[in-house]
Amino acid sequence: MQPVRNKGYNENAVKTIQHLSQLITIARKIVLRSAKTPSGNTGIGKATALDLARRGARVILACRDRRRGESAVYDIRRESGNNEVLFMSLDLASFKSVRAFAAAFLRSEPRLDILINNAGVGSGSQSEDGFNLVFQVNHLSHFLLTHLLLERMKQCAPSRVVVVASKAHQTGKIDFQNIHKPVEGHLAGFQSYCNSKLANILYTRELANRLEGTNVTCYAVHPGGWQVQLSSSTCDPL
Repeated sequence: MQPVRNKGYNENAVKTIQHLSQLITIARKIVLRSAKTPSGNTGIGKATALDLARRGARVILACRDRRRGESAVYDIRRESGNNEVLFMSLDLASFKSVRAFAAAFLRSEPRLDILINNAGVGSGSQSEDGFNLVFQVNHLSHFLLTHLLLERMKQCAPSRVVVVASKAHQTGKIDFQNIHKPVEGHLAGFQSYCNSKLANILYTRELANRLEGTNVTCYAVHPGGWQVQLSSSTCDPL
């Protein structure tokens, strides 16, 4: 199988977090995954969640670490004055965890108006499912979760899927024969990150095509430069 290379598909990218907020001003509910940061409570995900909470949205943060996730919930509630901010457990390094989260969400939440796929790691070895950890966390688990929740989003249309991608996709190259290989070294980790961001954008484009006419719209977002440290572990919350 020939590798998939970037062909300059970046016209759907949205350049700033302000534009992201404009995309989601009609939000009533959001599912949010987050990348690890040094303090465990800052970054793109938390800034987005806080903005949505201030606009009156019901916000669910899905994170691996309960303590840090609940700390972020506390901060967002306090700063926004909105108590409709909740934590749910999710580890994107595990397909089993993704399926369990989706089942729990569908049982407890009648609506899903916006899904933001925001998690990201930059290094790591191999997931419990046998995939390159970076590619699974950054893309494969987002793919799985989106499809597990897609029928609910169709029922709640108009609704939106937002994928936080990166301009790093421009150096991406996907070889499906190698997505099971563990990541070794910083250069390999960065290349895996670029590959996963290319996969994000190609997937978003194809999903948008397949959902045409359903009133579920899809967006790939380049959020600009942020001082966010991607962890060697996975899915630690903001």
